[in-house]
Amino acid sequence: MLTRRGRERQARLARPGAPDCVPWGPVSTRNRQRRERNREARAAAEVAAIRRARRLRWGFAIGGLVIAAVVALVFVLDPFGDDGDDVAAEAPSTSTTVAPAATSDCVPVSGSVPEGAPDVPVKVGPPPTELLVEDLTVGDGAEVTAESNPSINYIGVACSTGAVFDESYSGGAPLQPDFDPATPGWEVIEGWKQGIPGMKVGGRRLLGIPPALAYGEAGSPPAIGPNETLWFVVEVVSV
Repeated sequence: MLTRRGRERQARLARPGAPDCVPWGPVSTRNRQRRERNREARAAAEVAAIRRARRLRWGFAIGGLVIAAVVALVFVLDPFGDDGDDVAAEAPSTSTTVAPAATSDCVPVSGSVPEGAPDVPVKVGPPPTELLVEDLTVGDGAEVTAESNPSINYIGVACSTGAVFDESYSGGAPLQPDFDPATPGWEVIEGWKQGIPGMKVGGRRLLGIPPALAYGEAGSPPAIGPNETLWFVVEVVSV
């Protein structure tokens, strides 16, 4: 309990404009400064805490976006992982491949042959797997050699279709192939290089040429398909 003097002093301090006080006396200037510093420190700490919390939230948000972007990129580059490789490897090809004509039986000549051209006695049935050489007429003139540059008439028929794909009779002039690879001249297929030498002028020969000695897998579009066996009748005009 306060004394009368104490009560009077408390009443004076409680009047408007009285200095800050506590029950046991006025607050010193040093204490007020310390309290101000403490309040400022607490306020600064609160602001710093708020900023740290914001930075953490932004960090988490940015980190989440980066992870999501990386996952999306990986999925785009390799959507199926290792399994995708297997699927791609097992997926059927969509490219169109022409069936090899060599597996088709040879058929007779279809349509007419040019005027003046001989008939082509195609061996109907399975195509020959090796070069077939058959003299239809044996010549009595000069002999064709590997170094010759003879004049030759010819007619060619595709095994699988029976269609005439080339001939020299309608052009009015024989072909002059060059069998010597060292000499510039007409480019001829291997079946001709092997099948024509040994013929004589006036002779006529049937050649059955498998794809490996003709145009092979590539063929010679559009007249000659891939892996097509060819039939020729050739006549030696001169050497």
